[in-house]
Amino acid sequence: LSVARHVLKGFSSSSGAGTAGKLGADMPEPAKKAASAFTKKPKTLEVTAGSAAEFVAETGKADAKVKWQSDGKDIQASDKYAIKSEGVQHVLTVNNATKEDEVVYAVICGTSKVKFELKVKQEERKEAAGSQANAPAAAPAEPAAPAEQKEDGSANSAERGPVAEKGEEQSTKATPLPKGEREAEVPATVPRPAEELPTIQLPNDTQDEKPSDSAMARKDSVWSCGETATEEMAKLDDSNRSTLFIEKPQSGTVTVGTDITFVAKVEAKDLLRKPNAKWFKGKWLDLASKAGKHLQLKESFDRITRIHTFEMQIIKAKDNYAGNYRCEVTWKDKFDSCTFDLEVIEAPEVQQIDIRAAFKRRAAPVSGGDGQDDAGELDFSGLLKHREMKEESTEPDFDVWELLKNAQPSQYEKIAFEHGITDLRGLLKRLKRIKREEKKSAAFAKILEPAYQAEKGDKIRFVVDLADPTVDLKWYRNGQELRPSPKYIFEHKGTLRMLTIKNCTMADDAAYQVSAGDEKCTTELFVKEPAVLITRALEDRNELVGERVELECEVSEENAQVKWYKNGIELGASPKHRFRTEGKKHCLIIPEASKTDSGTYSVKTTGGQSQAVMKVDMKPLKILQNLTDQVVRAGQQAVLECELSEANVGGKWYKNGQMIYASERVKITHRKKVHKLVVEKMALDDDGEYTFVPDGYSMQLGAKVRMIDSPKLHLDHLSKTPEIVVVAGNKLRLDIPVTGEPMPKIVWMKGEKVIMDTGGRVKAESFPDHTSLVIEMAEKDDSGPYKIVVQNEAGEDSAQLKIKVVDVPDPPAPPIVTEVGGDWCSMMWNPPDYDGSSPILGYVIERKKKQSSRWMRLNFDVCKEMTFEPKNMIEGIPYEVRVFAINAIGMSKPSEPSKAFVPLAPTSEPTLLSCDGVTDTSVSLKWRPPERIGAAGLNGYRIEYCLEGSNEWIVSNSELTDKTKYTINGLPTGEKIYVRVKAVNVAGESPPISMTTAILVKEVVEPPKIRIPRQLKQTYIRKVGEPLNLLIPFQGKPRPKVSWTKDGDPLDTNTVNIRNTDADTVLFIRKTERKHSGNYELTVQVEKIQDKATIVIQIVEKPGPPMTVKIVDTWDTNVALEWSPPKDDGNAAITGYTIQKADKKTMDWYTVIEHYHRTNCVITELIIGNEYYFRVFSENMCGLSDDATVTKNSALIQKEGLALKPPKYNDFDFQEIPKFTHPLINTVAVAGYNATLNCSVRGNPKPKISWMKNRMIIENDPRYRMFSNQGVCTLEIRKPSPYDGGLYSCKAINALGEDEVECKMEVRVSQ
Repeated sequence: LSVARHVLKGFSSSSGAGTAGKLGADMPEPAKKAASAFTKKPKTLEVTAGSAAEFVAETGKADAKVKWQSDGKDIQASDKYAIKSEGVQHVLTVNNATKEDEVVYAVICGTSKVKFELKVKQEERKEAAGSQANAPAAAPAEPAAPAEQKEDGSANSAERGPVAEKGEEQSTKATPLPKGEREAEVPATVPRPAEELPTIQLPNDTQDEKPSDSAMARKDSVWSCGETATEEMAKLDDSNRSTLFIEKPQSGTVTVGTDITFVAKVEAKDLLRKPNAKWFKGKWLDLASKAGKHLQLKESFDRITRIHTFEMQIIKAKDNYAGNYRCEVTWKDKFDSCTFDLEVIEAPEVQQIDIRAAFKRRAAPVSGGDGQDDAGELDFSGLLKHREMKEESTEPDFDVWELLKNAQPSQYEKIAFEHGITDLRGLLKRLKRIKREEKKSAAFAKILEPAYQAEKGDKIRFVVDLADPTVDLKWYRNGQELRPSPKYIFEHKGTLRMLTIKNCTMADDAAYQVSAGDEKCTTELFVKEPAVLITRALEDRNELVGERVELECEVSEENAQVKWYKNGIELGASPKHRFRTEGKKHCLIIPEASKTDSGTYSVKTTGGQSQAVMKVDMKPLKILQNLTDQVVRAGQQAVLECELSEANVGGKWYKNGQMIYASERVKITHRKKVHKLVVEKMALDDDGEYTFVPDGYSMQLGAKVRMIDSPKLHLDHLSKTPEIVVVAGNKLRLDIPVTGEPMPKIVWMKGEKVIMDTGGRVKAESFPDHTSLVIEMAEKDDSGPYKIVVQNEAGEDSAQLKIKVVDVPDPPAPPIVTEVGGDWCSMMWNPPDYDGSSPILGYVIERKKKQSSRWMRLNFDVCKEMTFEPKNMIEGIPYEVRVFAINAIGMSKPSEPSKAFVPLAPTSEPTLLSCDGVTDTSVSLKWRPPERIGAAGLNGYRIEYCLEGSNEWIVSNSELTDKTKYTINGLPTGEKIYVRVKAVNVAGESPPISMTTAILVKEVVEPPKIRIPRQLKQTYIRKVGEPLNLLIPFQGKPRPKVSWTKDGDPLDTNTVNIRNTDADTVLFIRKTERKHSGNYELTVQVEKIQDKATIVIQIVEKPGPPMTVKIVDTWDTNVALEWSPPKDDGNAAITGYTIQKADKKTMDWYTVIEHYHRTNCVITELIIGNEYYFRVFSENMCGLSDDATVTKNSALIQKEGLALKPPKYNDFDFQEIPKFTHPLINTVAVAGYNATLNCSVRGNPKPKISWMKNRMIIENDPRYRMFSNQGVCTLEIRKPSPYDGGLYSCKAINALGEDEVECKMEVRVSQ
């Protein structure tokens, strides 16, 4: 490659170039491109199906990372593919090749990528299958030449074609560049003559590992400056480690104009925040600044999987986007990086050109002499002709050469663009040659070749042909004139002038120049040094600190140059590292090894490298005397001393992990094996853990040094206040300074009780320089003497303190109301149990209504007495009072409220006291309530009596009665008594009401009388199964005898229950039956006087069905029916019948007539052609019978010729204005018993009924229930009270009008 590069360089540097040199100077130089990573590339192979194919690639660096691809996908080692890497050689073996393996393969190293193909041919004869299988598949007779590819994927398709490569065993003799025969005629497997030089490949624009010229020339591209050297990228590519990535971006291939996306994923399991990701092209170009139309960078985060995803999307890729890319992720001190390649492929396919045929040499004007057989210039005309023939143009012919020759260099690119020339660079090279040929050199008939190559130790000859042999000629090397010598030999042969350099060394690798008069021509000599191999490798070493270390290796050449490395960093001569060379032996000498010298050492030559690991350990160190813990009093000296087994081992002293430096107070000494640390005048800051660490060793010696000092309490700030006063409820924090080391143990005590530091409200706290007594929300119990004691191992100290807590007084006891008036009361209370350690100054009194929460203060001046009389209260309202105590600190909490009291007076006396009955041992009284009861209400009555002739009143009822009647029992028969009644409430007893005359205790006979309720004066009807409960009151004295009979017979007590009292009797049947119907007779008898009453009870149930139902006649659409009444009427009159019909087909029953009273009827409007059955239900007051009687025969409605036309009847207008047919009746109801109001109304359409009380509509009141059935309207009042009395009215309204009835109802309280 270097030879080809210098060939092009010769065009611009030759003195005979003339105008071409000027043209080259005006043209912009292409950007420097990275060198290929491959020194040997794999070739396209053709193998027989079933055999193995082996591709070999060699890299410039040993152990370089190489990736193989098949059809754009990465190849992993498997049974099909075998991948092997040894040093610089990398081998891919495809086993058992088939037609499916005929794809494009690629090998990638860094930014370099080479493509090649595998061709598989089928066996021609089965007989030859065995022999072909045994033949080596990797070396076919005529392998195909490799297809040249751009390493970045943008291959110049116009210059693509097969090129033969140099054989490995080819001679390296240095001769001028070859000329003449095409190398394509020489098979790749045939060794070439020793005189031939390697084939010159295309210039820069045709090298496999270089980007295309168009990509480099486009300086306005967004990423045109992002290329980097392969070696630098290799340093960044560290795929063996991945601290953050869980998915790395993979290399990819994209066609020009399409999109591609690279994805990197980072797991956020251990990351607290989002990591930072950057994308680079090449080494340093940050793509974040280039984001836009063609580049988009995206970030996303999945909260479920906790994975960050970073994407780089390239939109509408261009050919110059190809190259090496890098993704970096950082988070705090973590870093991860990965590299990947992008290959951009041109979409259209173009004609393949034989580059070897295009690269032919132009014959030199003079032939003959040594080294002149292959001399000549490269002729690119063949290549340009192929380019011109690529596509026929229909445009007019232009002589582009004439335009370029006559144009300024700055216009070359414009002319090429206008005329569709894509290979401007090749065109300019040809233009240089054309212009050079126009002007012949005056001094030289033939100039030097642009470049020469020779092996180290060989000789090289430079030849020029002079046009004028008389011209003085001089030779120069790197600008210095050469003189004849045994190394440099000048020769003359006619017009030829020759310079021969013997025994070429690396110093002869230089630029050479020959001058003939005023003209000059130049060339370059490249001396190829043979590879230096390592014949004896380095060996791993384990050494000790301080010893001399020599790392030795042997190479294949004497005095060869080698480079030494440590951990990948080149080493240079220094006092630490010295180098020694003895013939083929090379040594790295470390005079005195240290721990830092541990690592991996390597030696590199031009032909290989060797490495070894050296580990340097410390010499074993023994402790002869260890450090000991010390306790030192304040102000004294502390000495720490240790002794080691090695005298020359230094060390460092540390205190609590911090290094100690010598000072006036701290002395550090090291004498032989003894290390000593002396601290003068120990202070508190000198306490700690001291450590001595020997230099170079991981061991350490430690000891603790403690300073001690006697404890002392500092109470100077409390001397003026021997007693500490604090207001209750406030926080007290008493800080007492304390000194002493170690920190003394501090104990606070109140009496014999120790105050803990973990206490709740009262606690003691200890700090390094003081102690504190903390009382949260001080209370009275906190008053008293306190003692504090401090103690440590150096001594003890104590002190006494007194604390007084002053507070508001405790609340007084609940006040006592001693007397109550109409609007006043008298109250008293006792002083509080605790005065808050301050004298009581007075009291404040408040009152409130019992149901209120607002207290009102009664005295604005402090009351110094313990009695008070509140006034101006409302009679009948319950009140409560409370008291506050006041001292100098403040007001106490209120006392508990007193018992509720009501300011009120007794009621007036009861009224209308009379005797309600007398027996031989009792007297019954009745009276009316007092006229004035008052706001306090009435608690009850107390009844007293006094025997005639006595003044002692005897209380008859021990507990008050709230009724207005009472019976005094246990009286002596025949005596006369006086009676009186008092009303009692919370205010006391009212004045009594007395009877003016005495009452004789002797019973009076009262004839019996039965009071039958109104509903029992007529037949009482109940349904079977319902309960029966009849209450019948009566009167008579003495207590009457009560008896019941049914139809003249005694009652059956098993089914009928009777309960009798002094004033009523109850007949109860739990579940009625038909047999309970009959006439019940009640007899009440007092002595020989009787009173009787008869009650008729009828128990009813549903009737049975009619006995028979017959079809009497059938005509037209009519059927006449006749039936007989039911055998069982349910003990109630039959109120009607219900007739139903059913079609014989469906037997679905439909009602025809309801509530029909006769026992025959005619069913009309039947459907002709249908056959019907009929059935009849009986009905009484309980409802329809459970069963129906069905006709035995059916009635068939036959179709006849004549149709009956029924007569027309005018519809009757049934509409009627509402009218009450039965009005409401004034009623007197008893309080506590349900009352009903009934009326009946008629009207059509059905009127709306509304009830009113005192002209107010009754609705949504649970105490009232309203019923309406068949025009009968009922209002039920549940358990009325006297307040339910008033004017009740019922209003009926429909569309035609309205009607209203009303009545008065009085509710009386039962006596």
